Amino acid sequence: MAKALGIDYGTKRTGIAISDATQLIATCLDTIDTHKLDKYICKLINSENIDCFVIGYPVDLKNNKTDVTGHVKGFVKRLKNKYPNKKIYLIDERFTSKMAQKAIIESGIKKRKRREKSLVDKISATIILQDYLNLN
Repeated sequence: MAKALGIDYGTKRTGIAISDATQLIATCLDTIDTHKLDKYICKLINSENIDCFVIGYPVDLKNNKTDVTGHVKGFVKRLKNKYPNKKIYLIDERFTSKMAQKAIIESGIKKRKRREKSLVDKISATIILQDYLNLN
């Protein structure tokens, strides 16, 4: 079976997570600068058996678009054009950053490391991906 790629898209940084081949478990992979995202995904497509993309879809508490929603839509359009045979799933990403921060605190990671925003991004991507995997 193929793997799923979880993406927590941000205008500056993007968190990346990947599933196992059975698509049961999501694992943190990386946080990268968003301007390097397309090249990074291309390398992953070539090195891993990626079946689909699972992307966090940003909406507010009232289900309205946020400042980042348009950027995510543009990114999804680019993915569809570049990888027309790959499925793309959008997952509500509300509260994933708060859940990631809570998980970081509960894991016992030292305060200095907890301040790294890149850690929150990749854990958020993992939560988004795991939510998708739990539904399927």
